[in-house]
Amino acid sequence: MPPQLQSQNQSGPRILQGDLSALSPAVREFVNTNVTLCQPDFLHICDGSDEENRAILTQLEEQGMIKKLTKYENCWLARTDPRDVARVESKTVIVTRDQKDTVPTPLEGGVSQLGRWMSPEEFDKAMGQRFPGCMKGRTMYVIPFSMGPVGSPLSKIGVELTDSPYVVASMRVMTRMGKAVLSALGTGEFVRCLHSVGCPLPVKKPLVNSWPCNPEQTLIAHIPDRRQIVSFGSGYGGNSLLGKKCFALRIASRIAKEEGWLAEHMLILGITNPAGEKKYMAAAFPSACGKTNLAMLCPTLPGWKVECVGDDIAWMKFDKQGNLRAINPENGFFGVAPGTSAKTNPNAMATIIKNTIFTNVAETSDGGVHWEGMDESLPEGVTITSWKNKPWSSEDNEPCAHPNSRFCTPADQCPIIDPLWESPEGVPIEAIIFGGRRPEGVPLVYEAFSWQHGVFVGASMRSEATAAAEHKGKVIMHDPFAMRPFFGYNFGQYLSHWLSMADRPGAKLPKIFHVNWFRKSPTAGFLWPGFGDNIRVLDWMFRRVNGEAGAMPSAVGYLPCHKSLNLQGLREKVDLDELFSLDQEFWQREVEELRKYFTQQVNDDLPNEVARQLELLQKRVNQM
Repeated sequence: MPPQLQSQNQSGPRILQGDLSALSPAVREFVNTNVTLCQPDFLHICDGSDEENRAILTQLEEQGMIKKLTKYENCWLARTDPRDVARVESKTVIVTRDQKDTVPTPLEGGVSQLGRWMSPEEFDKAMGQRFPGCMKGRTMYVIPFSMGPVGSPLSKIGVELTDSPYVVASMRVMTRMGKAVLSALGTGEFVRCLHSVGCPLPVKKPLVNSWPCNPEQTLIAHIPDRRQIVSFGSGYGGNSLLGKKCFALRIASRIAKEEGWLAEHMLILGITNPAGEKKYMAAAFPSACGKTNLAMLCPTLPGWKVECVGDDIAWMKFDKQGNLRAINPENGFFGVAPGTSAKTNPNAMATIIKNTIFTNVAETSDGGVHWEGMDESLPEGVTITSWKNKPWSSEDNEPCAHPNSRFCTPADQCPIIDPLWESPEGVPIEAIIFGGRRPEGVPLVYEAFSWQHGVFVGASMRSEATAAAEHKGKVIMHDPFAMRPFFGYNFGQYLSHWLSMADRPGAKLPKIFHVNWFRKSPTAGFLWPGFGDNIRVLDWMFRRVNGEAGAMPSAVGYLPCHKSLNLQGLREKVDLDELFSLDQEFWQREVEELRKYFTQQVNDDLPNEVARQLELLQKRVNQM
């Protein structure tokens, strides 16, 4: 045993699997330092094998953390402590020497909505209060993982140390993990990820649902200068699967700024028209705006085909020919279950029937899963147990599944996964789509006048708030680029970085669009059928990229010309006039809301070009 593995209780942890001396010096040092700090009893270096995965799942089942769902093949249900069910934005921080590197300084010293900063001193103190001895009695798992296909020039490698076997099982689905990653890493750079549920053994108070967590002490910290992520107290996905939002967005967006690429909260889809021509598009929507549904669209227009590259995150970089190439850095889908059904997303439903870990959904007495919006009637005599592990009936005043309940499922099981989804060079993006849930005022689709206007459109995104974070109720929130909770650095600098793409020699800039599937009529609900019929909007974009479809300028951007949207075979009558109507008063209020937001939140970090685009919008609105 190397001497630096001394821990206070014994001569160091017992190694259950793997060989410390086979790790690169930098990985070994990372492990040793944190073994000394966290004092686990055991050490397990993950190899990513099927055998290891079976053993981890068996162990989780024995510990009561997961339950086998007998209706499906190799599917499992986890129920968390009800205090640990979502990302916790209030406890998620970026640590930099200077606050301005993390967030713009709000006007008159208000609170920033664009991220939370913590000073290095405060962070060191928080670490010291939480991590010493936090893994006593537990196993520290060493998870080498690749974000993106192993060996792709667009991929990045991380190593996560965790005391949660649930994290090991989930990271195996969500990332490429194990031996192949260590081989690819060699002595190269990696992002250092440390995670603990914060419950050393023996536990001081009984666990709820056998789910260890420490909500009072939860902290998710990112130290971009050190390429480091530290998470304590939460076992829930977004807080504990550190490859996901923590690495793939917060740390990666900072790396991308330094290296000249983009790390974005975007789905990637391939779309093929009836003539066999194919294009790739990327789209950014806040949580619960139908992102996974669009990524796995079943087109209602004959002859069209949509294939999925990714449903959540895109890493995009210009190649030598000037094409913007994108990879999906993930290996699985971590989707919101409620609202997913055979009607809304048949491809997702087909993906999740094997090798899937469900968290906080309801369970049926015949060994299946259930949630709100599943639209499946249960066989007679089949009963439901809610996510709180209590008998549930439709008369109950609360949902059977938590609104942020999830499925964690391998991407390659998706029936329409794109043939190039693991292409090392990525796929060429020709259109970027922004969107949100806007019940009033915002048309179904419009195209930005230019790249600069498109960046402004992304910066102006607003949407009804949802359950994926801890906010309650329905309020229209600013969510620029759908990245508000995920910026790894100052949003003003992020906007400048996006604008700078236009200055790249030879860059073929994608067209930028904005969509709103969720406009409502004051009397009759949604104005647009959505789901599979969204292909009609993608068809118009496809033809716009080819320079074929008609468009007319409006105050907000180019709108489809009369009859340029293909409505053939549409089952319900759609009032296009209402769908595309622009109300001057609404847009004057919108301009004022945006001005207020940019002034208060982005303040003097707002790029001049974005301010100019706001003035141009105001001028056009006033001329309506």
